[in-house]
Amino acid sequence: MFAIYKREITSYFRSFIGFLFIAVTLFFVGLYFTAVNLLQGYPYFSYAVSSVIILFLVSVPVLTMRILAEEKKSRTDQLILTAPVSVGGVVLGKFLALLTIFAVPVGLICIYPLILCSFGTVPMAEAYLAVLAFFLYGMMAIAAGVLVSSLTESQVIAAVLTFLLLFLAYMMDAICSLISSTGNLLTRILACLDMYTPFNNLMTGTLDLKSVFYFVSMTALALFLTVQSIQKRRYSFSRRTFSMGAYSTGMIAAAVGIIVIANLVLGELPVSWVTLDVTSQKLYSLTDRTKEYVNTVDQDVTIYVISSKDNCDAILAQTLQRYDDLSDHIRVEYVDPNVNPRFHTQYTSENISLNSLILVSDKRSAVVDYNDIYESDYNYDSYTGGYSADTTGYDGEGQITSALDKVLTDDVPRVYMTQGHGEVSLSTTFTNALKKENTEYESINLMDYETVPEDAACLMIHGATGDFSEDDTEKVIQYLERGGNVVLVAGITEGETPNLDALCAYMGLQAAQGLVVEQDQNNYYRNPYYLLPNISYSSFTSGLSGQYYVFVPFSRGVRIQDESREDISYTKFLTTSDSAFAKGDLTNLEDYEKSEGDTEGPFVLGVSAVKTLEDGREATLVMFGSEQIFSEEANVMVGGANQILFTNTIGTFAKHEVSVSIPAKSYHVSYLMIPQSRAVLFGVLLTVVIPLGCLAAGFLIWFGRRKL
Repeated sequence: MFAIYKREITSYFRSFIGFLFIAVTLFFVGLYFTAVNLLQGYPYFSYAVSSVIILFLVSVPVLTMRILAEEKKSRTDQLILTAPVSVGGVVLGKFLALLTIFAVPVGLICIYPLILCSFGTVPMAEAYLAVLAFFLYGMMAIAAGVLVSSLTESQVIAAVLTFLLLFLAYMMDAICSLISSTGNLLTRILACLDMYTPFNNLMTGTLDLKSVFYFVSMTALALFLTVQSIQKRRYSFSRRTFSMGAYSTGMIAAAVGIIVIANLVLGELPVSWVTLDVTSQKLYSLTDRTKEYVNTVDQDVTIYVISSKDNCDAILAQTLQRYDDLSDHIRVEYVDPNVNPRFHTQYTSENISLNSLILVSDKRSAVVDYNDIYESDYNYDSYTGGYSADTTGYDGEGQITSALDKVLTDDVPRVYMTQGHGEVSLSTTFTNALKKENTEYESINLMDYETVPEDAACLMIHGATGDFSEDDTEKVIQYLERGGNVVLVAGITEGETPNLDALCAYMGLQAAQGLVVEQDQNNYYRNPYYLLPNISYSSFTSGLSGQYYVFVPFSRGVRIQDESREDISYTKFLTTSDSAFAKGDLTNLEDYEKSEGDTEGPFVLGVSAVKTLEDGREATLVMFGSEQIFSEEANVMVGGANQILFTNTIGTFAKHEVSVSIPAKSYHVSYLMIPQSRAVLFGVLLTVVIPLGCLAAGFLIWFGRRKL
């Protein structure tokens, strides 16, 4: 086999075809890489790679047309077949020679993502998965070309037939959709020739073992059929003889059957078994919170997808499959709107988009519109006078988990937020988190109520800059004495706040004067007032400890007056280092030095106090030291960790065993900052210099041999 391999490698590089194939491949990949990645700063290398595979329709037929057809025409195949090497060895040697030629440009392409790395953050795992998909697609295309070349003596016919075969394989998904939008036996059979769908599965950032196995198994099948094609010419059999020897129709049928069945079986395995999410945002993976929640589901829920299965959004389909695999109580069904256009009217009177979801349980139904699954920024284009949409986030998991809880929950909890004391308003991110937690919220002024409403699952005091009245404080304490739950986010106040202090004291807590200054560099970010507290595990910090930082800027310290009290239990989940202190003089925030009168630490920045009442009920006060902890700016600094802390806190009082508010996943990496001169320099090198160098080398070798 090695002799065949060596002979073919030498032949291709001496005949200029090998250099031509390498040069053309590098030129087109370099062209898209320059236009998309270098000039536009787009960090995803997969876009450039996916744009080039149509090149295989032309380049692979030219590369493979002579591999066996020329041997037949010149009758040199008889010499090879009588050599002391098996037919399988001959085919494999020739195929590996072609694959080596293809591997040369693929190896050079592997350098391209490294070039981008010097200009910003690049999702490297996705980039090299795209290179793998490119290599596998080319490998199968080459195997198909070798098979076709074994069927004819004409190189032209071999090239044309290979082109037609690869074109059909490239377009097969669209062809199947034209035959039947819902799928049937014929489309399932034709789908075995669909090369683009498994390629696209890998390009989306998922290491899909089904797709990898498809390319490898179909390549092996093509090579096996090539061997059988050659064996048919080598041997003749009686019509009455059924042979399992060198050539046999039975062997061919068995091989095809085994490959098809193996792919079908692999396709039926749970998605979590055969896929690995390598996206930097973990778009397809379900978070631990969703897994914990789904494991608590004990009622049947059907998720109807308003789309045919073949036309469903690829990312959403993978997410739904993971829910289906995770629980026997969750079933996903696809409803083709072309077949049943009025299906959604059973559950909603509004029009919904294609790919929208309808979740149905015995209690109620909920609709998740497809427009809510992706987050977008809309930018005004002064040139066209219109708006352009930029997809910024994927919220499939967040919307589905929230909708699951909505159709299964018995009661909808309510959160009341105080106003009238200079409280800080929650941003849209946090109010949306409340909605996804299936929690209703309302702002109230306690002066308008005799008591805190009876249906309050929680009362939130968010960053009050003024003091409560004695009457308002008494209403909150009475609410606690009824077994209520209060979330108190301490604000920075100008004067004394005796009534708020009395409320804290009722639960054995006290807010220290001044702002906390952190002296341990491991516990702050750039500025000693920008605190990164130690995180202890609790229901409030579930999913945070050991994985995230919580950002707590400009915080007051919290002290526990007496931790030995038998009627109150304390859980300190955010704490400073021992070297922290509270600075009382706030006239100069650039002064980080400890001075006389400052309060020694350490401090608690997040604490839960649970008081056991006389009737056995429990009153809970959760206190945070910073009014900015639940702000948009602080949340962005730590990738949404503060939002997780917020939803965990509210979810605890909403009686959720696990918070069902899952943050949206960022959908893109920041664009690369590539100077124009560098982009042009690399572009010229990759699209002109290197391809022309390959062509020049091939021409010189070819011309030198002609002179000989």
